[in-house]
Amino acid sequence: MPRSKDGGGFSGPLSVIAVISIALGVTVMVMAVSILSGFQREITDKVVGFGSHLTVSNYASNPLYQETPVSVDSTLITNIKSVRGVRHLQFFATKGGMVKTQEQIYGIMLRGLSENYDTTFFANCLVEGKLPYFSEKVSNDVLISKTISSRMHLAVGDKMRTYFWAGDTYRSRAFTISGIYNTDLTEFDELYVIGDLRQVQRLNDWDSTMVGGYEILVDVFSRLDATAFNVLGVLPYNYSLQTIVEAHPALFSWLDLLNSNIVLILFIMGLVCAVAIVSALLIMIFEKGRTIGILKAMGATNASVRRIFLLKASRLILEGIFIGDAISLVLCYVQQHWTVVKLDAASYSMSYVPVDLNATTFVAISVATLAVCLLALLLPAAYISHISPAKTIKSE
Repeated sequence: MPRSKDGGGFSGPLSVIAVISIALGVTVMVMAVSILSGFQREITDKVVGFGSHLTVSNYASNPLYQETPVSVDSTLITNIKSVRGVRHLQFFATKGGMVKTQEQIYGIMLRGLSENYDTTFFANCLVEGKLPYFSEKVSNDVLISKTISSRMHLAVGDKMRTYFWAGDTYRSRAFTISGIYNTDLTEFDELYVIGDLRQVQRLNDWDSTMVGGYEILVDVFSRLDATAFNVLGVLPYNYSLQTIVEAHPALFSWLDLLNSNIVLILFIMGLVCAVAIVSALLIMIFEKGRTIGILKAMGATNASVRRIFLLKASRLILEGIFIGDAISLVLCYVQQHWTVVKLDAASYSMSYVPVDLNATTFVAISVATLAVCLLALLLPAAYISHISPAKTIKSE
């Protein structure tokens, strides 16, 4: 963009301020949406890692105390897997118990996993040791959280004496800690110990065809309700189906509430961008009033004069958007790869600020900012038609 010698017009300080304002507005909007998307993705992935997208259980089950088992029905499993949107099916069972050391007693839930269980989530959350290995032989290995490890002073390789309720009596097991995980989700880290499904079957006197329930992973989370409806259609009457959203309504309501905050940020930043460019255009029109009058006196139409100013304003807008996108891209990339900005895990359920580096976010915000700013420019541009060539030339 050419610079004038007197520093006036669009090459003056106001135009620079307009570009900076738009760049900062775009940066704030892109970062806000990227951080929110990253935060929602991370929290959702952690919750789904513990409970899958859909859970099929016996209608009479009370998972907090004693599960009523369901049968591993090959026909039913085939029907569920054939439902569109279902990606994976696995089995689980839970059993409440107490871990006892010489110093203290701690209540836990043993979550037994089947051999075909997708343990990718736990592998990503592993901070020490290794995952339990489930083979044909019943495994005594368990995975405990960093929270339980710290409170009970247990380490990888230690024996963990655990007691489980069985009617009026109890049963004990001496598990070996194979690994330690950490998700930063307090409600899960304080409670769950991950082990072999067959341990829970033995504790409950179940045979190998009885499990606590089926866990179903879906292809697309946004189609969760539609997939759940289709799965429900193939289930027997005495089976219940629960989505991960229904299992944790408070958590997902909180995540949805965050969207309203982002809408407010987008509105404010969009308003800032529009005000900045409108102010710059108005000052430009006032400064170049004599030039506009001369152009009109020479036969230029209002539309052609407006086009000149709108093109110059559009160039400023595009400069601001480009600079804002560039800054956002660098900040997102640095945070995504080096997690420079940390968080208090106890308060935010994660130890760093997550970002979702998505091209759609950049394109959508850039296009929306350009559209809003151009629409805002129509009002000051309309003022050009009220400028009289005779008055402007005479006043000069």
